[in-house]
Amino acid sequence: MHDSPHDDPSAPSGGDQPLPFGHLPDDVPARPSAGRPAGSTEGRKRAPEARPTEKSSDRKPRAPENVPADVVDVVWPTSGREVGSGSRPAARSAQEALTSAAPAKRATSSEDRADEAANLLPAPTEVFGKDGRVVGWKGFKLSLFQLNAVDAIRQGRNVFVSAPTGAGKTLVAEYAIEDAVRSGNRCIYTAPIKALSNQKYRDFQNDPSIDVGLMTGDVTINPGGRVLIMTTEILRNAIFESPRLLQDVDYVIFDEVHYLDDRERGTVWEESLIFLPPKTRVIALSATVENVEELGGWIREIRPQDLDVIVDTKRPVPLSHWLHTENAGTVDASKADRVRKREAEIAAKEEAKNGGRRSSRRGSRRGRRGGRGGGRPMPPDPTALFDEIIERKMLPALVFSFSRKDCERLALKNANRRLLSPDEEIKMDALQEELIELFQLDRGHLKGEVFKLARAGVAYHHAGMLPIYKEVVERMFTRGLLKMLFTTETFALGINMPARAVVFAGLRKYDGISFDWLRTRDYMQMAGRAGRQGIDDKGFVFQLLAGGDVKDAPIERWIKGKPEPVTSRFRMNYSTLLHLVARIGRDNVSEAWEKSFHSYQNREKNKKARERQRRDQMRLISRHLDLLDELGYLDGDKVTAKGEIARRLGGYELQVTELLFNGAMETLPPRAIAMVFVAMIHEERRAAQRPWVPASMFGGTRRSIDNVMGDLLQAEARFGIDPPMKLPDWGLTPATLAWCGGMSMEELEEELAINPGDVCRVFRMAIQLMRNVKRSIDRDWDLAEHLDDAIESINRDEIDARKQLELG
Repeated sequence: MHDSPHDDPSAPSGGDQPLPFGHLPDDVPARPSAGRPAGSTEGRKRAPEARPTEKSSDRKPRAPENVPADVVDVVWPTSGREVGSGSRPAARSAQEALTSAAPAKRATSSEDRADEAANLLPAPTEVFGKDGRVVGWKGFKLSLFQLNAVDAIRQGRNVFVSAPTGAGKTLVAEYAIEDAVRSGNRCIYTAPIKALSNQKYRDFQNDPSIDVGLMTGDVTINPGGRVLIMTTEILRNAIFESPRLLQDVDYVIFDEVHYLDDRERGTVWEESLIFLPPKTRVIALSATVENVEELGGWIREIRPQDLDVIVDTKRPVPLSHWLHTENAGTVDASKADRVRKREAEIAAKEEAKNGGRRSSRRGSRRGRRGGRGGGRPMPPDPTALFDEIIERKMLPALVFSFSRKDCERLALKNANRRLLSPDEEIKMDALQEELIELFQLDRGHLKGEVFKLARAGVAYHHAGMLPIYKEVVERMFTRGLLKMLFTTETFALGINMPARAVVFAGLRKYDGISFDWLRTRDYMQMAGRAGRQGIDDKGFVFQLLAGGDVKDAPIERWIKGKPEPVTSRFRMNYSTLLHLVARIGRDNVSEAWEKSFHSYQNREKNKKARERQRRDQMRLISRHLDLLDELGYLDGDKVTAKGEIARRLGGYELQVTELLFNGAMETLPPRAIAMVFVAMIHEERRAAQRPWVPASMFGGTRRSIDNVMGDLLQAEARFGIDPPMKLPDWGLTPATLAWCGGMSMEELEEELAINPGDVCRVFRMAIQLMRNVKRSIDRDWDLAEHLDDAIESINRDEIDARKQLELG
């Protein structure tokens, strides 16, 4: 089972022979002193003095791409007096959002709102250099890329920042937030995953001066907040369905914008950037990508404000890359060719020993065979490598694996190491008691696997876990009480939890077709979690490979190559087309594709190829519109009542709307309605694992719905639409009905062999879809009340996302 950043390394040099790990240079510190990461936003203090107002005309033009000499000589004041010898006073900037308690009356003009914010809030320090540029903020000296980004924000420009993991991109986002709210406006911060949205919400919630809201689909809290945290899908839906939500929004911050080339969800980023209101400025934050200028050029073209592309390639903490095989031990990764030679010699000796037959050893490490990448490799034994990492005091370590089962297996295997000191064991016991009380968990959880492993300083973390368990693990890790965390790649996405070392227990990943070597960009983002800024002099990255894999592994590409370029995944779905017809008319829908990154990238092709691809896209759009005509969602240039419902759903729009108008759900009890919406969302991770569902579980209803969906699929086929829409997957029907009947999650896991984390994710998405349906239909329709009952039947205990967020 599998869950669905980088600079030149500063590895120590070796001699003529492969450098064993035991001979690492002596400058590797055993236990560096703790400190706060430079550029970190945690633990910052606020100054009490107010910042003088500044007109846009007072802003200085952007300086050349280097730090001015006088910046180096800045005196960091404590009294708010002049900085250096410049004539400009040391201004104080304010985190000027409203307080968490919303005012009784919202200001009606930007000037009033700015005055209101200034009167309510204390003001943290903003330090200016002699040339008028902001060179320090909240007690931190800005790095070069932060300096340039802040310049661009103060000049009212869009900003696209590409920098390595851990370089301090978040500071740019937080400065933009402050710039928006001190002007009396609002700011939206988008994240690619709900866990990151929740973390950002908590970060801002801890600041009593910020009026923050959260919208993830699972949870909506204070949607009128001055700072709104949301997933990108919610932003995209708001652009089309709730434009009032975007009033007074000065900036939208797109964190992890390189997600634009995600195969399944990337189009959401493109649509959001294209259709965002013209007055709204954009702050795009990305890991290191190869075609940053191309992506920036596209954003510059589709947004009315000018854009600064700001690139930083230097990691704040350098990385040292190492390769480990069973035969060679641990070797400087830059000496990979020597390891390949040694492994080839060993393989040749084994072949000679076997009478000319090649050793089956490599083949025995293969699982299923696939395409170019082959099948999933069996991981080599990491015990020796872990022993060396522990001996060299390189903990804490993040160990990445792309198999949930392997994460759990490795954690259990290393639980006997007892990595906590007696003092840390006491702290862990106290923390576990605190978490049990905080999340209102039964004390029996203390005897469960997650808590027992943690008392040894070990844990696993993956998408198959219940969200509350993942959060418990994250809290333990941030307290410094987990020394080895075995996790899938989702842990590397945005969440600020670095370690001293990163270990790749596997370097092949399933890409939807086969198991293939990691992309450079993915390797860089995960490797970038090594090295804690302000604590470690270096971060250590270890590649664990089977001897037979060393020959083909792209080791040099990972540590020295350029990350892959971002490519467009733009495709207009039915909901988007209906929105565009309603907004700009059917004849103008093709203009939306002309603004896509896909179209922008095609300009590099020769004229014939470019025109051919444009014709193909126009033909595809026309087919979709013709299908919507035939099914009654459009009447020429008009969106029908049926189409109005569909365009508000923002997902599964044709499947759900057809069922609504077919009447298939009119007489169903709440638990059966929940079953239908779960089936819409669910998709078995392995088709061969799809369970048999007895006919007694609403078999007639399921057949009726399958027939409606079959008609839809045939209609798409007639119009040549590919890929086809998703059909219902009834594999979670037993679990859904049992859960609605009151069964606990533990009982579901034991009796039905379900994966709790996957079930929780699907149930929460089904709840979100049911809420969208209820919001889209007439409130007097009897089905609206039935939907409320269906939501209530499923939204309890571990599934209740709002409860978990409020408890934590």
